[in-house]
Amino acid sequence: MFKTRLISGIILVLLSIILITTGGDLLLFSTMAISLVGMFELYRIFEIQNKLLGFVGYASAVAFYSNFKWHFVSDVVLIFMVTMILTMFVYVFTYPKYKANQVSMSFFGIFYVAVMLSYVYQIRNQVNNGLYIAFLIFICSWGCDTCAYCAGKLFGKHKMSPKLSPKKSIEGAVGGVLGTVVLTVIYTSIFKNKMCSDTREIIILAAVSAIAALVSMVGDLTASAIKRNYDVKDYGKLIPGHGGILDRFDSMIITAPIIYYLAHYML
Repeated sequence: MFKTRLISGIILVLLSIILITTGGDLLLFSTMAISLVGMFELYRIFEIQNKLLGFVGYASAVAFYSNFKWHFVSDVVLIFMVTMILTMFVYVFTYPKYKANQVSMSFFGIFYVAVMLSYVYQIRNQVNNGLYIAFLIFICSWGCDTCAYCAGKLFGKHKMSPKLSPKKSIEGAVGGVLGTVVLTVIYTSIFKNKMCSDTREIIILAAVSAIAALVSMVGDLTASAIKRNYDVKDYGKLIPGHGGILDRFDSMIITAPIIYYLAHYML
């Protein structure tokens, strides 16, 4: 199991490097595809993955990502307004096929998965030095996760969320944040000429990473909370040793927009 998880992790890292480095349409449509799979996994929990309500959500995600490429609407809110109206039509004219929580979660899935993951693409293509800033997403999510796991194993005594995730500790969380800061300082120092003009910006990015790392744990716990509420072990089996898209990208979902806005306003 560990070997399978390790191999899958290495492959994911290599694919991520290729996609981020390439950027452009490849990253855009790859992120869209990942988002659609993640939405399918989430919708499956609410039993709408193969139903009209689910397809409205998928169509909204496709329209949202396609707008980055073709810019057919200037105000992206219009896409979600149309989605809401279509969702209401489906809910009303198929009543009582769907329950209110299914309608709510169909709309939630669009933002929770598709919109938030889109910030990986947005950082890469719309932020200064986006190629290098984008890799902070992985440092602040996967790097934090690894550092938190190691720190928790070595020093963990006090449970961070005993009912939701008994294995996670406060010491592990602190180790994850500190480890992320160290990794960020090392990373930004190596690429200082590409992404930072002075030491002050390295400190700013380290602070951004610390906040993003802390928030990434909330993303991880959010995905766990949904699974526990519906008595689900994994979201899927797409990634051997890891589970589904949401099992592996849960922390990244919330980390990407945090880095986007903090980097945008602080640098």
